[in-house]
Amino acid sequence: MLRVENLDVFYGDAQALDGVSLDIAQGAIVAIVGANGAGKTSLIRTIAGMHKPARGAVRYRGKDIAGWPSHKVCDLGIGQVAEGRQVFPSLSVAENLMMGAMLPRARASRARNLERAYALFPVLTERRQQAAGTLSGGEQQMLAIGRCLMGEPELVMFDEPSLGLAPAVVQSVLKAVRDLNRDGLTCVLVEQNVAVSLKLASHAYVLENGRVTLTGSGAALLGDDRVRQAYLGL
Repeated sequence: MLRVENLDVFYGDAQALDGVSLDIAQGAIVAIVGANGAGKTSLIRTIAGMHKPARGAVRYRGKDIAGWPSHKVCDLGIGQVAEGRQVFPSLSVAENLMMGAMLPRARASRARNLERAYALFPVLTERRQQAAGTLSGGEQQMLAIGRCLMGEPELVMFDEPSLGLAPAVVQSVLKAVRDLNRDGLTCVLVEQNVAVSLKLASHAYVLENGRVTLTGSGAALLGDDRVRQAYLGL
């Protein structure tokens, strides 16, 4: 569904990604793990059209979209739940959700997707007239996911969805990712909780210093001594 080929990304003279290649199969959950500064967010933002690579291709359903503007990438069906949630704090929950439905591909299915978001996160129904900035961190994360779903995506990239959340809320958010995948959504999961993300993922990649150093099934990497020592403290 999505293939990244030999991607190089720079910030000035600093190289963030060095020859990164990966494949995302339709219907999969693919985890991308690595330490802070490994290049995970740079990869997500490049796929999303927020950074232009110096070299390489980003092929979505066979079409190279590297360097496309982000609104066109979104309208192809690639959604992003950004790190830090990035809701519109002064807008209500309902208004934030409707912002996600402004893509041409999503306008006809606005009502159905709104119902889907509220069904996935019932607390958003209760808070729908409340300003998003007054929600808890967990509720804002649910809102960010719901807003992304309003854009009718076929593939969603989740960038650190559990960051800063209480353990019970983390479980709710990751359960939502699993449920969405079971409903047919392809998911890319960049997650600080390496053990949980590898348990969820059908396939995973380890990024170190902008390069892919390991790849395999989530279960295989979870049992790999290098991953266990570097990221799980075992």
